[in-house]
This record gives sequence, structure tokens and C-alpha cells, in this order.
Amino acid sequence: MLRIVPFLWFDGQAEDTVARYTSLFPNSRVVELARYGAEGPGPEGGVMTVTFELDGQRMLVLNGGPQFRFIEAFSLFVECETQDEIDRLWDRLGEGGEPQLCGWLKDRWGVSWQIVPSALMELMRDPDRERAGRVTRAMLGMRKLDIQALRTA
Repeated sequence: MLRIVPFLWFDGQAEDTVARYTSLFPNSRVVELARYGAEGPGPEGGVMTVTFELDGQRMLVLNGGPQFRFIEAFSLFVECETQDEIDRLWDRLGEGGEPQLCGWLKDRWGVSWQIVPSALMELMRDPDRERAGRVTRAMLGMRKLDIQALRTA
């Protein structure tokens, strides 16, 4: 069976990252952890990869070293039903990170997340194009998205 799994490259923070992420999302767990052997390239016994699930979505992380960094062209998109979910995830994922515009933030490891209300796409597709434009303009001016402000735009 074909499976597409996001793969994230870290520089020694894979285990801490997975612990943090799995603590924030329901139905999350570590599936498998692999350690480096004597042949390396990481330190023998150190965490090489961690396979885990975030709310059922399989993901894989690697402690690969400092060669690569994350960029905003890749992000993890999280649809939230309530403002409480948005607030909780925004605050927790943003600890030690950097808020961005339009519901995006970088976490402390540089991974970009989009914390978005599920209602946003519906509001942006409103047949009343003026209202859809107001929603879009409101969203473009926000960091953390506010469902009520978007609905009343």
C-alpha cells in the first residue's frame, strides 16, 4: 500500500520534538524509535529516527545533523474547529518560536505550522465576493486567526 509520510530533519532534537508534538494532539503516539549503531554517522546509541503519529497522521523525524534547516515553503497545516483549539495550539507550538502572519508560526525548532479554523476556506469561498474579500483582508492582517473576527468581516 502506498503511503506518503512527512519526513522532518533535525539536528539532535528529534526525540524532544516528538515528545512535544505528541503531547499536543489527541490520538498521538510514538510508533518506533531507531538508534545509531557503531557505524554512525550519529553517536552510537543516539536517536537516529522516530516514527510517530499526530492524531493518526504518520510522520518520521531524523537526527541528521546541521546540514539542513526548515523553510516556510513547507508547513504542517492544522484545521481547528474552535477558537479554543486555535488558542491552545498557537500558544503551545509558539512557545520559544516566532509568530507569523495569516495563522502561520514557526515553533522553537523552526518547523512552520498553519493553525487555521476549518471555517476559513468556507468563508473565503463565500459567493458574496465582497464578503470573501473582507475575510481575506482580515486574515491577511492577523497573526493568530480569530474565528469571530473572520465571520464578522
